[in-house]
Amino acid sequence: MTGMANLKPKHFLWEVEGRIAKARLDRPERKNPLTFDSYAELRDTFRDLVYADDVDAVVFLSNGGNFCSGGDVHDIIGPLVKMDMKQLLAFTRMTGDFVKAMLNCGKPIIAAVDGVAVGAGAIIAMSSDIRIATPEAKTAFLFTRVGLAGCDMGACAILPRIIGQGRAAELLYTGRTMTAAEGERWGFYNRLVDAASLEADALDMAARIVSGPTFAHGITKTQLNQEWSMGLDQAIEAEAQAQAICMQTRDFERAYKAFVAKEKPVFEGN
Repeated sequence: MTGMANLKPKHFLWEVEGRIAKARLDRPERKNPLTFDSYAELRDTFRDLVYADDVDAVVFLSNGGNFCSGGDVHDIIGPLVKMDMKQLLAFTRMTGDFVKAMLNCGKPIIAAVDGVAVGAGAIIAMSSDIRIATPEAKTAFLFTRVGLAGCDMGACAILPRIIGQGRAAELLYTGRTMTAAEGERWGFYNRLVDAASLEADALDMAARIVSGPTFAHGITKTQLNQEWSMGLDQAIEAEAQAQAICMQTRDFERAYKAFVAKEKPVFEGN
């Protein structure tokens, strides 16, 4: 296991308070675009979270009134048009590995979306476990707008599971903006809150999660992701095994003893 509270990334902001990591892109003057370097550093950070013993949840925050404007036009898209196929595939695999790292990091991730969340920014929100937004949030999977397919970074696999096949197809074919109201109505956003309370609301949600049985939360995240590709019988068996593992934790015993004593359980993540 390793600690990540003192992580000092070069290409995004990172802060850990009370076992909750706060991440945000740091180019607010350009609506927080991604670069080759920030993609890679985010991928590596979320990979390392698997082994972190001082982080139990992550909140991916907006910055300066926007979440993320996707890949930087000058720093990413410009160079891409000059690359050969081998280089292009290395890049698209790297961006996909970032999503895989988010899905497999073992920690619940909450996206707090204000303003623009487009392209890869929409993907970051999509790949989070819980999404909270402001009424001003504008979300677009706009890959077709730049001549690409909508199937980027897992969008064709993940987005239909969140909002349904037809709605996902419309967004991915047209690249149009999904309003915050649509996002909430369709289940993409868990709820909408005012911009002034967005960060506090997301951190409150994270605190509630962190106060629970965090080892078991990691199991829940694993099952939520792995059961996509399972049949029903296989999923039920996988959950039986997962729950039996959780029943061996001291948190399970703590919950029982607290119930008997008519007290609120205090979980310790083991």
